[in-house]
Amino acid sequence: MKLNYMLLDVFTTTRLKGNPLAVVLKADGLLDDQMQAIAAEFNLSETVFLQKPKSERHTAAVRIFTPSVELPFAGHPTVGAAVVLGLQSRATAVRLEEKVGVVTCVIERVDKETGLARFALPKLPEEIGKAPSNAAIAATLGLETSEIGCGLYQPAQFSAGVPYYLIPIKDAEALKRIRLERRGWEDVYPGGRGSIYVFTQTPEERGIDFAARMFGMGIGEDPATGSAAAALIGLIARLSDNGQHEYRLRQGYEMGRPSIIELQVRKADDKLTHGGIGGHAVIIGEGVLNLGD
Repeated sequence: MKLNYMLLDVFTTTRLKGNPLAVVLKADGLLDDQMQAIAAEFNLSETVFLQKPKSERHTAAVRIFTPSVELPFAGHPTVGAAVVLGLQSRATAVRLEEKVGVVTCVIERVDKETGLARFALPKLPEEIGKAPSNAAIAATLGLETSEIGCGLYQPAQFSAGVPYYLIPIKDAEALKRIRLERRGWEDVYPGGRGSIYVFTQTPEERGIDFAARMFGMGIGEDPATGSAAAALIGLIARLSDNGQHEYRLRQGYEMGRPSIIELQVRKADDKLTHGGIGGHAVIIGEGVLNLGD
């Protein structure tokens, strides 16, 4: 069995930056354990497998795997898959069947190897539990307790399909100084997969509203995490006025993989009615998987 695949960098237009992604095309013949093994072989934060959709109205079914588990939803695989399909078909929109639900993506072609995809969250973020104490959080990050919290933002636990602890900290300098202490991690962060999204506001950075770092999911630090940004939309909405708001978030800068994630938040009658994620992706390579007979 031979399968074509593409390699992309997502949430960037610059090759070898952003978050790497493998997209395996026409993967209908693969079993679940084969997809998991291929994702482990690529050893990227996520690998996408494109299959025929169940509905004729949809463009493709999407399966998303980390090296160790399948995910119901993730942002950078959704953007990357949408850009691949949009560039191949020259479509301006695609509908993807993901485990979390159907995701509709609007696509803009930049050139033959680069595109921009935006999509509405198929599941709006919701608070799913309590956050640890600021002192416990600070100990896991190598920071002072006084550095936990940013303006009106305080730690919370949200999910838009994948659970995260959202940890606001004082400023971008504190974000850069994080030194993880893994001892006792599961006791401090028992929910979900123990993944945390540490963020701060960046009023001093032109064109950037938030900066963030993600730790967890068995992959250490991630250069750009759309599912975490989607969860963050829930916390942002809590402190936003009614109406539509757009934000730009940077991630991966401390890793040398700068990424930009676009966020959309819409509130009406003090309730979140729409959350959106957007970003670029650029194809950097392609190849063939040879799985033998």
